[in-house]
Amino acid sequence: MSTVGKVHSFQSFGAVDGPGIRFIVFLQGCPYNCPYCHNPDTRPFSGGTEHTVDEIVAKAERYRTYFGEKGGVTVSGGEPLMQAEFVAELFEALHEKGITTALDTAGVKVTDAVRRVLKSTDTVLCDIKFPTDEQYKKHIGIGLDTVKEFIIECNKTDADVVIRHVVVPGMTDSEENIKAVVSIASAVKKLTKIELLPFRKLCEQKYKDLGLEFPLSNTPECDAETIERLKKLV
Repeated sequence: MSTVGKVHSFQSFGAVDGPGIRFIVFLQGCPYNCPYCHNPDTRPFSGGTEHTVDEIVAKAERYRTYFGEKGGVTVSGGEPLMQAEFVAELFEALHEKGITTALDTAGVKVTDAVRRVLKSTDTVLCDIKFPTDEQYKKHIGIGLDTVKEFIIECNKTDADVVIRHVVVPGMTDSEENIKAVVSIASAVKKLTKIELLPFRKLCEQKYKDLGLEFPLSNTPECDAETIERLKKLV
C-alpha cells in the first residue's frame, strides 16, 4: 500500500500554479500564520482527508490529456513540505508516469525528506513573504535564513524556480522592499521569473466562516497600477 497524506482539496484545471494546465493537490497543515493567507482553512493539521499516493496519481492521470507539453501536477497547501515524505513518494510516482511536478512552498528547514522532494521536482514556486529577518520573525514566525537556506538547496537540483511575492499596500509595496526581494531572488541559479502578486481580500468570508479575525481587513487591495510600476524594478 502506498504512503498516505492528508489532503485539503483538489483543483482540476489550475493555470497559475506552475507551467501550463495543472492538476493541483492542496495538502492540509501549515505552521505559519501569514497575515494575508488566502487559505486559513488549510492551516489546522487536524483537518483534511487521507489519500494514498496511488489514488492521487490515478486522479492526475484522468487529466493528463489537458496538460500538453508543459502542464502536470502541482502540490500546494497549506505547507506541502510538512508532509515531505508523502510528497517525495508522490512526485517519484508521477515521474514514473511521465508527469511533471511543481512544488508551491514558503520554504522550510532543509531535511533529508525535503532533499528527496526536490530531486523529483521540476518547478519550485517559492514565496518570499518579506525581505528582512525582522519582518519574517514578526509576521511569519521563522527567520529569513530558513528561506535562504531552502533556496540554496534548490540550487543543488535541476528544478526551475519561480519566486513569488505578495504586494500588500503599506506593508510590502515600497520600491525598497521589491529591490530587496529581487536581491534575495538573485541567489537562485535557475530563476525563471519573479511574480508580484497583488494582495486581495477574497478570503475574508473564509475567516468569518471559521470564526477568525482577518488581520488585514482594513488594508486596501493592491491595484494594477502599483503592480505594473513595481514590475519595472524586477
